[in-house]
Amino acid sequence: MAKREELLLDHVEVTGWAQGKAIAKVDGLVVFISGAVPGDVADLRITRKKKNFAEATVARLVQPSPHRTEPFCKHFGTCGGCTWQHFEYPAQLAFKRQEVIDNLERLGGLDLPNVPPTLASPRDRFYRNKLEYTFSAQRWFTPEELASGERITDRKALGYHLPGRFDKILDISECWLQPAPSDAIRNFIRQYSALHGLSHYDIRRHEGWLRTLTIRTTSTGEVMVLIALGHENAGAREALMNALVEAFPAITSLLWCINPKKNDTIWDLDIHLFHGRDHLIEQLPDEGFAPLQFRIGPKSFFQTNPEQTRVMYALVRELAGLRGHERVYDLYCGAGSITLSLARHCAQVTGAEIVPEAVVDAKANAALNGIANVAFEAGDLKDLLNADFIARHGTPDVLVTDPPRAGMHEAVVMRIREMAPPAIVYVSCNPATQARDLALLKDLYRITHVQPLDMFPHTAHLETVVRLERL
Repeated sequence: MAKREELLLDHVEVTGWAQGKAIAKVDGLVVFISGAVPGDVADLRITRKKKNFAEATVARLVQPSPHRTEPFCKHFGTCGGCTWQHFEYPAQLAFKRQEVIDNLERLGGLDLPNVPPTLASPRDRFYRNKLEYTFSAQRWFTPEELASGERITDRKALGYHLPGRFDKILDISECWLQPAPSDAIRNFIRQYSALHGLSHYDIRRHEGWLRTLTIRTTSTGEVMVLIALGHENAGAREALMNALVEAFPAITSLLWCINPKKNDTIWDLDIHLFHGRDHLIEQLPDEGFAPLQFRIGPKSFFQTNPEQTRVMYALVRELAGLRGHERVYDLYCGAGSITLSLARHCAQVTGAEIVPEAVVDAKANAALNGIANVAFEAGDLKDLLNADFIARHGTPDVLVTDPPRAGMHEAVVMRIREMAPPAIVYVSCNPATQARDLALLKDLYRITHVQPLDMFPHTAHLETVVRLERL
């Protein structure tokens, strides 16, 4: 395997993936490769080299992997999303299963039962219920545009940030992530903006009018559109909103806000209703009962793949092993979706969450469903889960935890050790931090079930549900 002065590696066999990229090993050096899939043989161009690893791109594909497939999106390779479109879906699932095993066994030093295949998403396209787009006065030019030699006059964009670039937006004409009418709404707003000469925001100069667009959908067909503006312009705003209502009369909730800040977050902004109602209603099945309803506002968190969420929540209920008499804790409960999916199957569920606004949503969702055997508390869990908390709610028979990607704070794990519930169900979107947390429990618990789930097809992300039983 020759290594040339221009940092080319010849005929490299790509063997796996990690951290969202394909990987190969060359003379003991781990190489992370953009544009390759496991099974490829390729010549690589090194773009970055460190002592223990290197990064590379494919200079020439010598022999394509049998798992390669044609990407379905025209923006693939430039857009930073859906980066595994060129890797056939069954192979993605197999590698995600292996990633879970590797993390739990190697990082956590954990003894695992047989790990079944990754549960495929019911949809591998149009599966998301929320997308956020950014307007830009200075869009990203594709290599094809630059190579054409033609003068570029249209510099506006409505789309996604380029990977690693806060100031460059790729203009998106199609996206395979969210069902209709998401594409149609985004393209209508872009065309309307061009026709009426509306300014797009310039993130470097901090000026311009149209800033961000958020579109939410539900499995029941409801649609929410939220447009963030850099400043108030009542006449232009009302004209745009009226045009949207006329073009898309089925919009359930049309909202707007003014964002004069130097960041795009909306959490601290006042949201104004222009048309319809200020929320959507999503439904999730609840075995043996009427479907659960969830009120989703512009700032609410809800799982973004609703069909796979149904599968995951049913699995959590199954692994919780509820018979009707149990006291359950749901840590990092968010807006209470897991809490409420468990409540009708046990005696009492207590949800704990660090974000006070999420707890407000959780209580509203409990009331919406007429569920009374739940309680919610807000606070930093490492401080909240003390003796007084247990005195208020009782020692749990089952503990469910679904932390963010960073996993649980070590102090929270220590609280769990002190409570020592007979069973734990740990839901994670990051098997590395899950492995770290479970390693702190392995002297008290054994793992009886591990189930990988694919919540985000064609990406490196996955979910894992683990059941632990006290020794």
